[in-house]
Amino acid sequence: MSRSPDTPSGRATDADTGALLDLERFLPYQLSVLSNVVSQDIAQAYGERFGLAVTEWRIIAVLGRFPGLSAVGVAERSAMDKVAVSRAVASLLERGLLHRETHGEDRRRSVLELSEAGRAVHAEVAPLALAYERELLSPLDEDERAQFSRMLDKLGERYGL
Repeated sequence: MSRSPDTPSGRATDADTGALLDLERFLPYQLSVLSNVVSQDIAQAYGERFGLAVTEWRIIAVLGRFPGLSAVGVAERSAMDKVAVSRAVASLLERGLLHRETHGEDRRRSVLELSEAGRAVHAEVAPLALAYERELLSPLDEDERAQFSRMLDKLGERYGL
């Protein structure tokens, strides 16, 4: 899709169709903004209490569900930047929330697991995250929540999620 210069209204047009890009209705923009707002909001709850950044909590959450992944595996499963994951893993290792072990057959590959302290943090933060999710979805009725979940799954399938 080629784009013409921004219009005086600040909205870009698609040169092929002449359609205006209404940023506030553009799904990728809406998803990004909502994701950022939700992540920052929920991060306050565990950030203040546990000193965790968003990336650190995501790593703890992923390893709480899928123990024994490599840092690359965590990045792939969560669609996070590998460099950000690497930095957060280093921080969590330093704080004693993770253990790193060399994989049995392949000495070059290491796997990550939550330490006892990491499991304790996960056990405390997970209920906070679930309560936040309930509050976030509270404007939707049960049928809308189910439909929304199906739609997210369907969109995620396109990207192998």
